[in-house]
Amino acid sequence: MEPLLVYPDPPPVEVARALDLGGYPWRAASSADAVAAMASSDGWSGLLALIDPDNDEAFEFCGALRSRDIPLEPILLLVPGGRISDLGKRHDIFDDFCLYPFHPSELEARLTHLFWKVGGGSRPELVEYGPLVLNLETYQAAIDGRPLDLTYMEYELLKFLAQHPGKVFTRETLLSRVWGYEYYGGARTVDVHIRRLRAKLSEEHAALIQTVRSVGYRFGQSRWGV
Repeated sequence: MEPLLVYPDPPPVEVARALDLGGYPWRAASSADAVAAMASSDGWSGLLALIDPDNDEAFEFCGALRSRDIPLEPILLLVPGGRISDLGKRHDIFDDFCLYPFHPSELEARLTHLFWKVGGGSRPELVEYGPLVLNLETYQAAIDGRPLDLTYMEYELLKFLAQHPGKVFTRETLLSRVWGYEYYGGARTVDVHIRRLRAKLSEEHAALIQTVRSVGYRFGQSRWGV
């Protein structure tokens, strides 16, 4: 996927985090001249620009890019609520907007829709279940937009479970499928990792991984909802 151009440079931390967790490659720029200098033959997948509540620099930046021969679409604006009324005067320089501050899932939905609309870019390979998102390309995970600090095996276990929602696995099956047949650790290894995962998911979402008495573990709801 071609990189997404982001303005300003550096972007707010929450913007960078949301893009990283969504698996979108990006580069930040502070001026149209900087974009022209960075532009490659492959171009950009689009532009994400944050409108400042106190000045029009971002609008001017977008306008300058539109006037240059740089392949750059779509343009998505992050707009503070107090500047919504300004969009009607600038309708020619953007394709869509998202209110700022934003919820990560809303920003993801806006970007996905725009890329589909213009036929550009491609979504990274994700595993999604409710508030949980795992990016299989970057080995990142988030719950409700909050990054999860997982070890390699915690990530592998969570990924395996999330890819098979509603299905019950014994500890022995999890050991063989996640750790591998040559792993000689006992079933307690699974219990320890499950406990750590639940703690990192937080009390609110710990129930995503359920214990099935005398059998093993299940991720999410069964088809009967119990």
